[in-house]
Amino acid sequence: MESTENTVYEGTPRRSKRCSGRYGADFGRKGSWTGYNIAAMVLGFVFFWPVGLVILYWIIRGRDVRDLPAAAREKWSAMFGRTDRSGGNIVFEEYQQTQYDRIREIKEEIKERSRRFAEFREDAQRRADQEEFNRFMSSSPAANGQ
Repeated sequence: MESTENTVYEGTPRRSKRCSGRYGADFGRKGSWTGYNIAAMVLGFVFFWPVGLVILYWIIRGRDVRDLPAAAREKWSAMFGRTDRSGGNIVFEEYQQTQYDRIREIKEEIKERSRRFAEFREDAQRRADQEEFNRFMSSSPAANGQ
């Protein structure tokens, strides 16, 4: 009696039952098994096991873990979407960009003032310390020659 396991029907390729189907012999071979990906997967399992599963799935699909954040952001925006609230109005977008630039300049100015004030305080503290030191030295008995 002949086994039907390896029989070819109407031009179909030979497959054994063990290696056939979606998860056959090539399962996981397509994966991108780099050291970086494996480390990310292990850390994902250590910190929160669902993250490890997502990373494992991502690797098995043959993709690099470094592409995962961008893909997740893209999916998130597609599902819960950031819609273009400006409606494509070029004038409004230019106004908005101008305001963002102005805010950035104000933040930089505040940082610069903060830095200069910190320097001023350091100088004032140094002058106060020098003055205190000079008073101590002038009042010490060794300074009077004794």
